[in-house]
Amino acid sequence: MKSLVIAEKPSVARDIARVLKCAKQGNGIIEGERYIVTWGLGHLVTLADPEDYDKKYKEWKMEHLPMMPEKFRLEVIKQTSKQYQAVKAQIHRKDVNQIIIATDAGREGELVARLILKKAGNEKPLKRLWISSVTDKAIREGFAGLRDAKEYEPLYDAAMCRAEADWLVGINATRALTCKYNAQLSCGRVQTPALAMIDKREQQIKSFVPKPYYGIQAKAGKTVLTWQDQKSKSFSTFDKKRAEEILEQVKGENGQVIQVKRAPKKTMPPLLYDLTELQREASRRFDYSAKETLNIMQRLYENHKVLTYPRTDSRYLTADIVPTLKERLRACSVGPYRALAGRLINQPLPEKPWFADDKKVGDHHAIIPTEQFVQLDHMTVDERRIYDLVVRRFIAAMYPPYEYEQTSVTVKAGQELFTAHGNVVRALGWKAVYDRESGGFSGEADDGQEEGQSSPAEGQAGKSQSLPQIKEGDVLKGLVFAMTEGRTKPPAHFTEDTLLSAMENPAAYMESSDKAMAKTLGETGGLGTVATRADIIEKLFSSFLLEKRGKELFLTSKARQLLELVPEDLKKPEMTADWEMKLSSIAKGSLSRDVFMSDIRSYSAQLIHEIKSGEGSFRHDNLTNRRCPQCGKRMLLVKGKNSEMLACQDRECGYRETVSRTSNARCPNCHKKMELRGKGDGQIFVCRCGYKEKLNSFVERRKKEGAGVTKKDVNRYLERQKKEAKEPLNNAFAQALAELKLEQQKET
Repeated sequence: MKSLVIAEKPSVARDIARVLKCAKQGNGIIEGERYIVTWGLGHLVTLADPEDYDKKYKEWKMEHLPMMPEKFRLEVIKQTSKQYQAVKAQIHRKDVNQIIIATDAGREGELVARLILKKAGNEKPLKRLWISSVTDKAIREGFAGLRDAKEYEPLYDAAMCRAEADWLVGINATRALTCKYNAQLSCGRVQTPALAMIDKREQQIKSFVPKPYYGIQAKAGKTVLTWQDQKSKSFSTFDKKRAEEILEQVKGENGQVIQVKRAPKKTMPPLLYDLTELQREASRRFDYSAKETLNIMQRLYENHKVLTYPRTDSRYLTADIVPTLKERLRACSVGPYRALAGRLINQPLPEKPWFADDKKVGDHHAIIPTEQFVQLDHMTVDERRIYDLVVRRFIAAMYPPYEYEQTSVTVKAGQELFTAHGNVVRALGWKAVYDRESGGFSGEADDGQEEGQSSPAEGQAGKSQSLPQIKEGDVLKGLVFAMTEGRTKPPAHFTEDTLLSAMENPAAYMESSDKAMAKTLGETGGLGTVATRADIIEKLFSSFLLEKRGKELFLTSKARQLLELVPEDLKKPEMTADWEMKLSSIAKGSLSRDVFMSDIRSYSAQLIHEIKSGEGSFRHDNLTNRRCPQCGKRMLLVKGKNSEMLACQDRECGYRETVSRTSNARCPNCHKKMELRGKGDGQIFVCRCGYKEKLNSFVERRKKEGAGVTKKDVNRYLERQKKEAKEPLNNAFAQALAELKLEQQKET
C-alpha cells in the first residue's frame, strides 16, 4: 500500500518527491515505491457562488438579501479543474491507504488541503507534515515525525470560519450597496479600511495649516553650527521674536568649544526581505506596483528557480537553512556578485547567524537566493533589478557591521549653544555591498521621488559634515550668524510603498485604544496577507476607487461616496482585529466554530438592514457629453492606474475606450514620462511641460537617434490597449454585474 502526499504547489511537490525517491512522472503526480506525491496550484476548491444555491441569485435584487446558506457548498475552480481531477483520482486509488497533508504550515495551507479532501469525499486516514522550510533535511525530519491530522482540525475550523465570514459579509454587503444605489460598488473587510486610511490621510492634508518656524546658523569657514534650545533640545522655535532676539545677542560673539564627543558606532546590516518589504523597496526605487513586483518574483521563483518562495511575511531564516548558505553564495557568485560573495565563500560563517531564528519564521522563511546556478543574461531588466535587490541584501546580511566614529561638537556663543556633527568611516562593512564601485547592476529608478526638504535649521542639525580638528577650549573667531526659516509640512500622500506599510501595521489607524486588538493586528500581519495585498491594491485601481498621480495615491469621487455609504464597522481595522482574536481562539480550541459563525450571520443581517435603511445617494459626477457608440448613453470619464478611459455608464453595455495612457517614452525637454493620447494614426504624445509630438514623428525621431522604439514595440502597445478595452471594468464582479437588470440613473 502507498501513502498519498498532497503538497500546495508543484515546486514543493518536486522537492518532496526527490527526497522520498519518487521519480515516475504521471498525470499531475510523481510516484515511487511507497509514496505518490501530488499537488494543488494554491487553492483548487473554493466556496460556491450564490447562484449555485439558487438560480434566482443570478439576478442581483435587494429582496434576496441577506443570502445565508445553511450549509456552505464547495466548487472546483474552473481554471485548475484538471489538476483537481488528477488529485481526486489519486485519493480514491485502491492502493492508497493513507493521505499525508503537506501543504504550507499555516491556516491557509490547512484550508487548501482540507477543501480538496472534503470536495473529493475522502474517508481515508490523514497525517500531517508540518515543516517551515523545504530543504532536504527538513523534509526528511518532517516525514520521520508525521503528526495526526486531528491535531490540526481546530486550525481548519478557524480557516473555514474566516472564508465563510468573508463570503457572508463581503458578498452580501457588495450586492446590497450595488442594488441600493444602482452603482457598481464593492466593499470588504480589507479593501474598505484601506480606502478609509487613505481618506483619513487626505483629510489631514486638507485641514493642515502650515506654521513657520525659525532657527539660527553660525558658520566658521566651511563648518556649519546650528543653534539648540538648552531646555527643549530643539533646533528651532516657532517664536520669531525670540529667534530675532537670540540673533541680536550672539552677533559679534566668538564661539568657545565646550565639548567634543567622539564615540565609536556600529550599524548592523538590514534584515532580509519578506514580500512586503521587497514590494516597498521596488516601489521606492523603480516605481513598480506591488502586483508587478510579485509577478517578477514569481518568475524568478518558478521559471528561473533562483529565488525562494516569494509570499512570505518573515525576514529571518530557520536554523536548518544555515548549512546551505555557502552553496547559495556559490550559485549567485557571478558577474557583479562574484567578488562580494567570494569574500564570504573563502571564510567560515558563524554557526548561528544573527538573521537565523526559528521562532521568527512562520509558514516560510525570508526571500533569499536558491542553490540554482544563475544566468543573468537570461533575465529581463525588471527581473535583474529584483534579483539584484534580493542578492545584495542576502550577501550584506553576512558582512560585518558598518563602523564609524561619530563626533559631536558643542560651541557656546554668548549664552547660547550651537552644535555640529561629523562622522568618520572606520570600516564600510556591509555597506561595501552597495558601493557603486562594486560593479553592481545599478537598476536606477525610472523616476526618482524627491525627498521632502526639511527646514534649514533642522536639516543642517541632523546633517553629518566634515569637521576640522577641534578640541575643547578652542575659540572660533569670525562666526557669521544668520536666521533660517522653514514651514511645517503636512503628512505625505500615500504611495504604494507607504500604503503597504500601513496595511501591514494598521494599528495607528484604529479609532479605539484597545491594546489587545492592536497587538493582534501586529501579530497576524495587519490588513490582508503578504499574498493578497497586491491584488487588493490592484482591485482598488480596477474598480476606479483609486487613481495615481506620479507616485502618489488619491481617492476618486466614487471612493469618497462609497465611504459615505458603507456602514462604519466595515471601514475600521478593528473588525479584522476582532475576527483574528476570535479565529485564534478557535484554532486553540477555546472558542466554538458555531458560536463565531452565529455571530457573523447576525452581523451580516444587521449590515444589510443598515444599508437598506440608508438615506444616502450616489451620483456619477464624471459624466461626459460623449455618447456610447453602442448604446447611446453618456459615458463616464474614469482614471485607471496609468490611464484615462471613457466607460459606458450602462453595466450591461460594458463599452469602454482608452483616452490616454502614461507611456515609458520620455519627453526630450524635461525627461518626464509622456502620455499617449488618441487612436490609430492620430495618436500623439503629450507632456505636462507642454511638449507635444505625433506618434509617427516620435518613432522616426527615435530611429534617427538610434534608440529602441520599433514598429513591433508600437504594435505591442496598441494590442495591449485593445486587450484592455475588452476587459471588464471590475473583474471580481464583472460577470454578475453584466447580468444586472437595474434601471439606469436618470440623466440630469
